Amino acid sequence: MLDLDMGAYGLYVWPAWAISALALIVLSARSALRARAVRRELERLEREGGASEAS
Repeated sequence: MLDLDMGAYGLYVWPAWAISALALIVLSARSALRARAVRRELERLEREGGASEAS
C-alpha cells in the first residue's frame, strides 16, 4: 500500500518534509494576515476618501 520506510535516508527526508510543510504553513498564514491588514486599510481609506468628497 503506502511504504513510508526511507531506510537510512529517512534521517534526511523526514526533516526536509517537515521543514517544507512548516514553511508552507507560515507563508500561507502570513499571506492571509497581510491580506486582512490590506483589506482593512483599504476600507479605512475608502471611508476617509468618501468623507472628504462629501465636504
